[in-house]
Amino acid sequence: MRKLKVRLNKNNEDNHKHLKLIRDAHSIKPNVIAEPQTHRMEDYLEVIYELTRKKGYATQTDLSESLNVSLPGVTKMLQRLDENKFLKYEKYRGVNLTEKGIEVAKSIHEKHSLLSEFFKMIGVHDDVANIDAEGIEHHLHSQTLKKLREFIENQKKGI
Repeated sequence: MRKLKVRLNKNNEDNHKHLKLIRDAHSIKPNVIAEPQTHRMEDYLEVIYELTRKKGYATQTDLSESLNVSLPGVTKMLQRLDENKFLKYEKYRGVNLTEKGIEVAKSIHEKHSLLSEFFKMIGVHDDVANIDAEGIEHHLHSQTLKKLREFIENQKKGI
């Protein structure tokens, strides 16, 4: 009976510590970008960046198809991104990222690439690696990104 009580107390302590870690993680504000932005905004910027690199431009239809979003939904988000100075949006014309938008898009792209590469290194299938990277890329702290980059570079060198 004594061992059971000790084990239960230990489990309660572990649960309390875990709850504190969760609370603390949710109270920390990411320091990557100071402006109010959402993961969805980051997805749009990343897709616009990729389309622009691939085709030289991005249209609302491209975004609608790439993100599986309605055209009116794309229009609303483009207006929001324009208001926040991430891009220049002119109705019925292409979309151009500002320097600020390019900076965010490159950051998200790098996070996605590093995460995807890491997952593939540990044997995760390409499709799953990309899906998981997409889910995690918005939550990666700059310190973690730095260490992940170093780890991948060292693995490639054989260290």
